[in-house]
Amino acid sequence: MGNLSLLTLNCFGAPGFNTSQRLRHLVQELNQRAYSVVCLQEVQMHRYRRLLMNGCRDRYPAQVCQPFIHAPMGGLLTLAQPTIESFRFFLFQERGLWYTPAVADWILHKGILVSQLHIESIPVRVLNTHLTANYTGDWGKNNPFARQEHGELMQLAEMVQQQPREALVLVCGDFNIPRGSWLYESFLAASGLMDPLLGDTRPTFRPHGAIFGRYALPIDYALVRAPEGRPVTVESELRFEDKVLVGNHEKHLSDHYGVELRVAWS
Repeated sequence: MGNLSLLTLNCFGAPGFNTSQRLRHLVQELNQRAYSVVCLQEVQMHRYRRLLMNGCRDRYPAQVCQPFIHAPMGGLLTLAQPTIESFRFFLFQERGLWYTPAVADWILHKGILVSQLHIESIPVRVLNTHLTANYTGDWGKNNPFARQEHGELMQLAEMVQQQPREALVLVCGDFNIPRGSWLYESFLAASGLMDPLLGDTRPTFRPHGAIFGRYALPIDYALVRAPEGRPVTVESELRFEDKVLVGNHEKHLSDHYGVELRVAWS
């Protein structure tokens, strides 16, 4: 028997007056929960990357990201307890509409961070990603942001199909597309991945400030492709939905909720 646990979270690591406090509390949570693999998105400064890596080093000694100018490329950071044997970062071929609010995604150089490891003799591939945001809240087929996301999803699906059939493939991150949309359906069909939370309409994004409530949707995912010829059981749940005490105030750890995944095989 073998098993693996994974958490994916857009940690909202953008410059802010309480970002360091929130991330320190996140470090405590991650160390206590002891996942096999943790995939973080939106680590937008090297200061926050160092905070997360240094704070988690004892529990998660395997730590990978693609170095970049002001932050990890794509804002992606993957932590693991088992050894990460190799990793590569793949830039999205179409990097976004620089003349729109998506210029922030363009500057961050979004893409896919692929980690290779073994757990209980099973080869595992972990694809950590963060797609371009949709700043209109319209995922119709004619929307330019939706078309951009579709191109990124097809690149991601092609990369999934390139992974060895004997490998357990885990694809996770902030996709910025709602569950049940045409983008979601076309991606699952093209990639061959399974969504353990299929049909779950609970939002994973928690709008705040001036952002309208229509953005409160399930847009974060932890998806699975089982190794060929080896059945697996999969469980998934949302995490970090409640406020925690950060300093002297109760706050959410992020503007997203985490998605926890547990996979077991015989």
